[in-house]
Amino acid sequence: MYADVIIGSSLDKIDRPFTYRIPENFPVSINELPGREVYIPFGASNRVVKGFVLSVKIKCEYDEALIKDIISPVEGAVGVESRLISMAYWLKSNYGGTMNDALHAVIPAPKKVEPKIVHLAKIPGEISEAEKLADEMKQKHAYAKERVLRTLIKNGGKLSFTNAGTFNTSMSVLRNMAGAGLIRLIDKEEFRDPSILKNDEKSLPEIELNDEQKEALDIFNNNYTESNPGKYMLYGITGSGKTEVYIAMMERVLAEGKQVIFLIPEIALTFQMIDRLSRHFAGRISMLNSRMSAGERYAQYIKAKKGLVDIVVGPRSALFTPFSKLGLIIVDEEHEGSYKSEKTPRYHAREVAIYRAEKEGAAVVLGSASPSLEAMKMVAERKLKLMRLTKRAGGALLPKVDIVDLREELRSGNRSVISRRLYELIDDRLKKGEQTILFINRRGYAGFVNCRSCGKVMKCPHCDISLTFHRPGRLLCHYCGYEIPMPDKCPSCGSPYIATFGLGTEKVEELVKKTFLTARILRMDADTTASKDSHRKILKKFKDREADILIGTQMIVKGHDFPNVTLVGILAADLSLYTNDYRAAERTFDLILQASGRAGRGNIPGNVVIQTYHPEHYAVQMAANGDYLSFYKEEMHTRSLAMFPPVSHMLAIILYGYDSKEVSEGASFIRNKTERAVGGSLADVYITGPVWASIAKIKDIYRKVIYVRTKDRELLVRVKNIIEKIGKDREMKKVGVMFDFDPEGTV
Repeated sequence: MYADVIIGSSLDKIDRPFTYRIPENFPVSINELPGREVYIPFGASNRVVKGFVLSVKIKCEYDEALIKDIISPVEGAVGVESRLISMAYWLKSNYGGTMNDALHAVIPAPKKVEPKIVHLAKIPGEISEAEKLADEMKQKHAYAKERVLRTLIKNGGKLSFTNAGTFNTSMSVLRNMAGAGLIRLIDKEEFRDPSILKNDEKSLPEIELNDEQKEALDIFNNNYTESNPGKYMLYGITGSGKTEVYIAMMERVLAEGKQVIFLIPEIALTFQMIDRLSRHFAGRISMLNSRMSAGERYAQYIKAKKGLVDIVVGPRSALFTPFSKLGLIIVDEEHEGSYKSEKTPRYHAREVAIYRAEKEGAAVVLGSASPSLEAMKMVAERKLKLMRLTKRAGGALLPKVDIVDLREELRSGNRSVISRRLYELIDDRLKKGEQTILFINRRGYAGFVNCRSCGKVMKCPHCDISLTFHRPGRLLCHYCGYEIPMPDKCPSCGSPYIATFGLGTEKVEELVKKTFLTARILRMDADTTASKDSHRKILKKFKDREADILIGTQMIVKGHDFPNVTLVGILAADLSLYTNDYRAAERTFDLILQASGRAGRGNIPGNVVIQTYHPEHYAVQMAANGDYLSFYKEEMHTRSLAMFPPVSHMLAIILYGYDSKEVSEGASFIRNKTERAVGGSLADVYITGPVWASIAKIKDIYRKVIYVRTKDRELLVRVKNIIEKIGKDREMKKVGVMFDFDPEGTV
């Protein structure tokens, strides 16, 4: 028997596993070996290093005489890192990229910045003796050592520090002084919690669930066993109390001595979720995200690894928290596109959550008011058990929805981004002291071309996807390559009012300030949330009613709960409807439904105004009516006609390089190899391209894409494996290859 082993001591330098022989009478059984840490001889010198076993196999493809034996298992090393190493290999195998790419995704290795303490040595408390010693260092021209001593004297003989710059010297000087007995260096393990975890709010009373919530919890509890913890889809309308059900599930899992990973789609949601959960699970909760400092991330990582916390909340990367007793993974708002990694390997957190839960015997719960088509397809295939919440918690009513046709507004002379109906309702809310959210749907900003007179969108006649504007004056389909010049008049009505469509938050903020002079306004977008803790500060101000109107992009409509918000205005709701993305209708439906769900969550009924150029579109109509099931059927029918996910699977093969000609030649070469790779399966496989990527050139790097669609995902993995090997051929020396399975949109 043989084992593929990745070298643990030099992960950054080695991209491939090495084959070793498993000796007879090895102390670890074959079944338990994958994921175990072992000692192995490595290199010409056979130096002993540690490695992780990725897989076990019967045959060896190399010369037997070259194969070395594994020396022994590393005692007591069956830690969580071993499982995560195995998961990294699974990511590499299923999504592409190198082993190092996968390892960096799974084990981000937070930078260790634990403070140390430095003491005067030999003469503790004898400051005068230390001063004599400092004078002696000065006479010897050992100025660095003198500075260290005088800094310590100034601080009473003891000082905490995070780097040697505190003493205007280097760590080598400090280590030298410690070795000479002049000072003592002491590691200080300090768990620094982000301020968001320091919640002074009183704990909440015990949750009282309604009948639907109890039924969902009963389904979970009745199925939750060690042998079959279960996989679930919690589908509940906005405001139906999904979080209360999550909390009750978490209490059950924690009572079993297990741990919980709670995924959220946006860092902006962390504040509200941590606030809510920490009042139920005080001292047991942590978080991990990219906005935390290196020290904070390291501290929380170590806490989780040592079992000092039971719950970790965070976006996609929190999925790889090093818990050893994982019992539950919750993926809240699972439909969100942010759960798809934009870096290689381009994994989807939903898929990885299910994989990790299966491997570690944990339950997984996906939750949403507008489940992804992928999740609902799994429900239909009985891969997920459905739990429904159809009523708002606490007796709150769904908001009244108005659909405003922006074409009619234009005809009546209103050229403002605020319709007459929305103006009336904002004015009414300001008079009543109630709050308003204005959501700007900016997906596809300046992406599609639209006629403001009749609403016509320039679309590809072959793919039913909007054409993308490219300078200078060309419209292009990124799926089949169809291309036409930018028209100067609308081909449908002849109007000259045809242009790229876009709307900015700052522009809206200026307009609202001029229109409603007394309104207190907050803006939340990528610019206003660039600094650390900015999400929390803006949301806290709005929650504390220090503003009347919150203006923002997608980040303000995902899961937030503001009881005093009674009006939501969705500006240009269909801005995402005609982007060059086969998921455009689904994204639009999700955004309208989620935005609408922010209104009327308290005791006061709410209103929603949906402003659109296409009020008749099924995504707009069904979102306004909250009719998810009808939308699911309609959209699945549309996807099936074009064989788009989740009806089939799609692999985007991305070719990139600095020379456009070489990229084009490389793309043609790979297209031919792809056709050969699918072989006899060609009748069931659709290959399109190569076409230029949606952004054909980024930072002087040109990109082309080939799309492969088939219902057989394993076939796509085989295509990926073949092309990975081809990528090192002579023809591909100056062209790189990346892969994206079931891309979230046009690459």
